[in-house]
Amino acid sequence: MPRIDRRRFITITAAMGVALAGRPALAASQPVTWRGQAMGAEATLILNHPDPARAAAILRRVEAELRRLEGIFTLYRAESELSQLNRTGALAAPSPELVEALRLAQTAHEATGGRFDPTIQPLWRAYATGADAGALARARSLVGFRRIAMGEDRVVLPRGMELTLNGIAQGCISDHIAAMLRAEGAVNTLVNMGEISAIGGRSAAAPWRVGLSGGGEVELADRALAVTEPSGLTFDAEGRLPHLIDPASGAPRADWRRVAVIASQAGLADALSTGLALAPAPVIRKAVGTLPGIQVRALDAQGRESLFH
Repeated sequence: MPRIDRRRFITITAAMGVALAGRPALAASQPVTWRGQAMGAEATLILNHPDPARAAAILRRVEAELRRLEGIFTLYRAESELSQLNRTGALAAPSPELVEALRLAQTAHEATGGRFDPTIQPLWRAYATGADAGALARARSLVGFRRIAMGEDRVVLPRGMELTLNGIAQGCISDHIAAMLRAEGAVNTLVNMGEISAIGGRSAAAPWRVGLSGGGEVELADRALAVTEPSGLTFDAEGRLPHLIDPASGAPRADWRRVAVIASQAGLADALSTGLALAPAPVIRKAVGTLPGIQVRALDAQGRESLFH
């Protein structure tokens, strides 16, 4: 069986017209490039700032902020806010970032007809560990995002339920880092913390160009991009069971080979790309109509792309 990782498999290559150096560039005319990790995945930041001398200090603050945000969203640290919530069923005084992510998840849950559902975690784990039919049925009974209670001062899960934010957290982190960099005066900057958020374009005259696996590219300027490829990870060695689970049926499946979502927020694009990978074309059209400014590029099993906007 292949290694199972809850994080979504995203194969995006940036055709940015800027060399990605291994170390920060020092010349004022060149961007400063940083590589690291966010939520255990590779992350890249291409920073342009009017004062290059401040770049190193800004990147140190970015690294510190990434550690703080992982302490909220990750399932792989017992002390994270999300792990505490899953373990105890309630979390008092949740961080504003957690509440914001849950509110955004609620928006995506409604827009996708319930297909994006963070309460899928017990069922996902049951499939990942090869549970029997009885265990799968019990895990399925714990799925239902509308059953959780959330507010600025408290989040409560019904008994036995657990959340995963791995279908939205990387996008939320990209949004947060982008907002931080804007406040620091960054221009023409690309933030890729697993999902992409662009501050301006590659230059004042040209957008960032991001190539998609399977063909095609997306141009970004002050926009965000998230991509889901369901078959990138599978629950079985044969590749028949994609890592996405339909909350309605409780079964791993997907309607599309790849779904790319362009939006104003990477967190929203992240959640939508996950949920809409399980949705037929009419549901995608409805979601796009409900959420102005959203563009969806869905690639079917035969390699044909449909554009919804």
